[in-house]
Amino acid sequence: MAVATAWTAALAALATVPAPAQAQTQQREQAQAQTPAQAQAQTQTQGRDGGAPHWESKDTGTPDVRYRGLAAVSRGTAWVAGTGGTVLRTTDGGSTWRDVSPPDTTDLQFRDIEAFDARRAVVLAIGEGEASRVYRTDDGGATWTESFRNTDARAFYDCLAFFDSRNGLAMSDPVDGKFRILSTRDGGRSWKVLPDTGMPPAQQGEAGFAASGQCLVTAGSRDVWMATGGAARARVLHSADRGLTWTATDSPLPAGDPARGVFALAFRDRTHGLAVGGDYRPDQASPRAGARTTDAGRTWRPAATPPPAYRSGVAWLPYSRTTALAVGPTGTDLTTDAGRTWRTVDQGSYDTVDCTLDLGCWAAGEKGRVARLER
Repeated sequence: MAVATAWTAALAALATVPAPAQAQTQQREQAQAQTPAQAQAQTQTQGRDGGAPHWESKDTGTPDVRYRGLAAVSRGTAWVAGTGGTVLRTTDGGSTWRDVSPPDTTDLQFRDIEAFDARRAVVLAIGEGEASRVYRTDDGGATWTESFRNTDARAFYDCLAFFDSRNGLAMSDPVDGKFRILSTRDGGRSWKVLPDTGMPPAQQGEAGFAASGQCLVTAGSRDVWMATGGAARARVLHSADRGLTWTATDSPLPAGDPARGVFALAFRDRTHGLAVGGDYRPDQASPRAGARTTDAGRTWRPAATPPPAYRSGVAWLPYSRTTALAVGPTGTDLTTDAGRTWRTVDQGSYDTVDCTLDLGCWAAGEKGRVARLER
C-alpha cells in the first residue's frame, strides 16, 4: 500500500507538469538562457533521474501489428492481441516477447484478450459472420482451442469481459434490433447466447466499438456495462445480473454519427465509473470526450475539462479513488480527481491501457507499440 501511495503522489505531481507543447517551449527558452556548461550539467542530471512517471517502450519486434487487445496480469506478465491473428506474451516485464498466436489465424483481427494468469487466456477475433471467434489457452499459448465461432451473418462481436476466472460475457452488435450477449460459465471453454428479453431496443445505427477491448467491462461478481455509439445518442447499458436484464442511459459524449460514441469504460467499483470516446476520425474534433458516474451508470456527468481529443482506452490506477489514465492515437491523459478534469501527459499513440494490482500499468497500440508505466 505504501508503494501505491507513492505512485499516486507521483502521478498527482505529474498533473502539475506543463503540457508537452508548453514544456517544449519552456525548455527552448531555458536553453537559450543557459551557458553551455549549465546545459550540459542539466542534461547529465536528467539522464540520472527518471523523473515523473512515464511510458517506457517495450520492443515487441512486430512493427506491422496494431494491438488493440491488452491483458495486464502483473508488472511482469502481460498479453497483447492484434492484427494478423497476432498474440504475444511477456513474463519478464516486456524485455522479451513470445509469439503465442493461435495457428491458422493470420486473416483474423484480434481486438480483445482477457488473461487470468501467465498460462490461461481467452482472445476474441472480431468481424462479420465466422470472423467473430473465441479461442482459449491453458498453457501460455503453446496450444489454443477454438471455443466459439459465430455462425450468424448478422452478428459482429466487439468485446468480452469476465467477472472471475469462470464467468464471462461477450457482446455483439444488434441482431433483430437488440444487442446480443454470449455467456460462459467455464472460463471461456464453451459459450451460449443469452435470451434478449431483458435487453432494451437498440437505436438505429447503434453498435459497439472494437477499439480497445473496453466496450464491455465488469466490476464485482454480477455488474457489467456496455458502451455504444454510432447513433443519435451515445449510451451506456448496465446489467446487475450478469447480462440477463439491462438498462440504458444516455451519456454526454459525442453522438449523431457512425464514428462517434462511447469507446471505453472503466469502473473501480460497482458505482464509480469513467467513460471516454469521441469521434475517431483524426480530422474531427471531440469536445466532450470524457464523462463520469457515481451511481453505477444511472447518470453520467461530462468532465469539466475533458481529454482534448478522441480517446479509446481508460483505466483506474489500483488503490486510488481518484487517479486514472486515458489513451488514444494522439496522447495519454491523466485525471487525479476521478474524471472531473483531464490533462495530457504524453503525446504517444496508444489504443488501450490496463493496470494491475501491483501497479503494472501497460498500454498498447499501432506499429507494435507496447509500453509500461515507469518512474
